[in-house]
Amino acid sequence: MNKKIFAPVILMTAMLLSACSTAPKTTSLLDQTRMDYQAAQNNPNVQTLAPLEMRQADVAMSDANKAAKDNESSEKIDRLAYIAKQKIGVAQELAKQKQAEAAVADAAKARDQIRLEQRTNEADKAKMQADQAKAQADQARLAAQIAQGEASEAQRKAQEEQTKALEMQNRNAALEAQLADLQAKTTARGIVITLGDVLFGVDQAKLNPDGMRTVQKLATVLQSNMQRTVLIEGHTDNTGTQAHNQDLSERRAGAVRSALVLMGVSRDRVEIKGYGEAFPVAENNNAQNRQLNRRVEIILSDVNGKITPR
Repeated sequence: MNKKIFAPVILMTAMLLSACSTAPKTTSLLDQTRMDYQAAQNNPNVQTLAPLEMRQADVAMSDANKAAKDNESSEKIDRLAYIAKQKIGVAQELAKQKQAEAAVADAAKARDQIRLEQRTNEADKAKMQADQAKAQADQARLAAQIAQGEASEAQRKAQEEQTKALEMQNRNAALEAQLADLQAKTTARGIVITLGDVLFGVDQAKLNPDGMRTVQKLATVLQSNMQRTVLIEGHTDNTGTQAHNQDLSERRAGAVRSALVLMGVSRDRVEIKGYGEAFPVAENNNAQNRQLNRRVEIILSDVNGKITPR
C-alpha cells in the first residue's frame, strides 16, 4: 500500500526537477548586459557609427545567452556577459566619439565659411577703393587735359605708373591677407610659414586633414603669385637616431611638396631639404620644446624667385 502511494510522488518530483533543470539560467550581470544591448540596438547612432563594434557585441551577447540557455555555470555566464558588456560599451563610446568629431568638423566648416566671407568682403572693399582711386585719377587727368588743352606724355606715363602701383597694392594686400591666414612671419631669409608637428601623423610623414587644408592655402598663394617659388625644409627634435631624424625630415618635406604638386603647383617651383635635428628653434629639454623643433618651414621667395640660403 505504501509503495503504491510513494511511487506517483517520486515520479512527480522527478518531473519537476527535470523541468527546473531545463529552464534557462540567468544572472544579474547578464540581465544588465541584456538591457545595455537593447539600448545600443535602439540607438540609431550606434548602429550607424559603430557597425563593426556592434557586430562584435552581437556575437558576444549570443555567446552569453547560449551559455545561459545551456545552463552553464554562473561563473561562465558572468564571464561571457562581462565580455559582451565591454563590447557594447566600446560600440556606444565609439558612436559618441564620432558624433563629437562630426560636431567639431561642422564647427570648423562654419568658421572657414565665415573667414572666406570676411576675406571676400575685404577683397571687394579693396577693389572698390582701387576703383575710386582710379576714377579720381581719371577725373584729375581730364581736368588737366581741359586746362592744358592736351595731355602731355609725362601725364600719360604718370597715369600708367599710378595704375601699376594700384595693381601692385591690390596684389600685396591680397597676399598679406593670405599669408596672415597661414600665420606667416617675416624673417631675415624672407617670409616663412611653419607647419607644426600636429599637422602630421605621429612620427610619420603623412599630412593629416588639417595639414592638407593648410597646404591648400599655400597652393592658393603660389597660384596667385606665379613669380614666387618655395623652399620646404624639414626639421625634427633629437629624439631617436640621427639617421631616422634625417630621413623623417626629408620625407615630411617631400610630403608637403607632393601635396602642392597634387594641388596644381609646378614641381619646378618647389625645392625641398631635410635637416633632421640640425637646426632646433628651442632646447630639446622638454616635450613642449621638442614639439616646437618638429616642424616643416616653408620659405617663400621674393618676386624674382630668389630665396636667401640658410
